[in-house]
Amino acid sequence: MMTRPRMNAFRFAAPQTFYPLAGRLVPWFAALAAALAAAGLYVGFGIAPEDFQQGEVYRIIFIHVPSAWMAMFTYLVMAGYAVLTLGFRTRLSAMMCRALAPTGALMAAISLWTGAIWGRPTWGTYWVWDARLTSTLILLFLYIGYIALVAAIEDEQRADRAGALLLLVGVVNVPIIYFSVKWWNTLHQGASVSLTAAPKMAATMLTGMLLMSLAAWMYTIAASLHRVQSIILERERHARWVRQLFA
Repeated sequence: MMTRPRMNAFRFAAPQTFYPLAGRLVPWFAALAAALAAAGLYVGFGIAPEDFQQGEVYRIIFIHVPSAWMAMFTYLVMAGYAVLTLGFRTRLSAMMCRALAPTGALMAAISLWTGAIWGRPTWGTYWVWDARLTSTLILLFLYIGYIALVAAIEDEQRADRAGALLLLVGVVNVPIIYFSVKWWNTLHQGASVSLTAAPKMAATMLTGMLLMSLAAWMYTIAASLHRVQSIILERERHARWVRQLFA
């Protein structure tokens, strides 16, 4: 009786097998990011109606909200990889943390920058020490701190462990960002989209924002996969399979 070979679910956990997979996926995710961004910008800036309270200035949400969501989600993913790094000492998980960090920092910076642009006509100032703004600024500092920490430690394994510990300590900031508008009296408006309630915006507005959110997601995946390829080559440069790539 013939038996089917069992699929090894962890086959792509090795840098050697993940490297070519990442190379094949990057163009697809990059193309999806470009297409979704084009569609989202067209819907958000060309089709969605003017807001009856804020007028045209509200359209910054099509960049602000997706970048804020992505900044938080990326940190959670990094924290998940940090658990794998500390618990199972997997090399690829530490590399993925390093690959995701710059894009997460970029998303946090875009979120703060667009929030400041939105805040000027809405609140009359670019910045207030609001609970959500302050916790998002802390998130940006956590990204920058992680990047600086792993770069400052020469021993890669020690750097991976130290970075993972920082990620796990800082992950408590993500629910603080999300629930800050409920826990404290803040200037920042509440969530416009909820899994448990009907949307508080027109269907075209919601469509544009979701398209841009998917674009941010696809971009983050493409950028991180491309970056992790470089990290793999750098850290595995003495491996035989890497030398064969350039033979």
